[in-house]
Amino acid sequence: MTEEATTPILTRQGAIATLRLNRPRHLNRIEPDDLLALGKLLAEVEADQSLRVLVFTGTGRAFSAGYHLGDLANRPDAAVTTGGPQLSFEDVASLLENLRVPVICRLNGGVYGGSTDLALCCDFRIGVDSMEMFMPAARLGIHYYPSGMLRYASRLGLNNAKRLFLTAERLQAPELLAIGYITQMVPAEGLDAAVDALATRIAAMAPLAVQGMKRGLNEIARGEFDAAGCAARAKASQQSEDVKEGLAAFREKRDPVFQGR
Repeated sequence: MTEEATTPILTRQGAIATLRLNRPRHLNRIEPDDLLALGKLLAEVEADQSLRVLVFTGTGRAFSAGYHLGDLANRPDAAVTTGGPQLSFEDVASLLENLRVPVICRLNGGVYGGSTDLALCCDFRIGVDSMEMFMPAARLGIHYYPSGMLRYASRLGLNNAKRLFLTAERLQAPELLAIGYITQMVPAEGLDAAVDALATRIAAMAPLAVQGMKRGLNEIARGEFDAAGCAARAKASQQSEDVKEGLAAFREKRDPVFQGR
């Protein structure tokens, strides 16, 4: 763990990479420089074919306090919504959601503001039982960006999305589990073991199939399903060496070893 505040840090261990927000004194709030760094690091993960899983987490006692509100107050034109010349918060969220490999959000503590959407961009969210979530947009006079609202409604359902956006209610871990915001709740001492177990399990799956199905499922959730593209990926997977290995391992009653081709 790095104590000095820095832009996000990417580390690799075999097929699993970890991306860590690293401003613990300010609850890992996201500065403009962090957006650029996140964009570059996500591009590295996307390009590295040896990686099969990304873990996304924060340093210290919180996952993230969201975008720096002081910057937003001083610069009303700060890059939040997509479409401007700068990499925006919404752009980074889209990059995270559309990342080739599955992403596990390791929620080591509270998650607030825009970072609640970064967690929703991830495919799995494992949170400690002491965490809380707070989306204060309405209390701050902020209209949330479009893709984030879509993610909330598609992941959590319309009623829960309205409750979180329109009331700015603070929710604790048990209710976050009940509404599907976190996919698993664990005690703090069990967080690393739970994340490691899930990451290891996913990394052992056939990457062509996993990555193709992730893409298709996200398209379905957004109402943008490309049936022809999904069918092409399914056909390519069916003709892959991974299918041969998977079927051979099934017949031989052993664990498969997939090469991603």
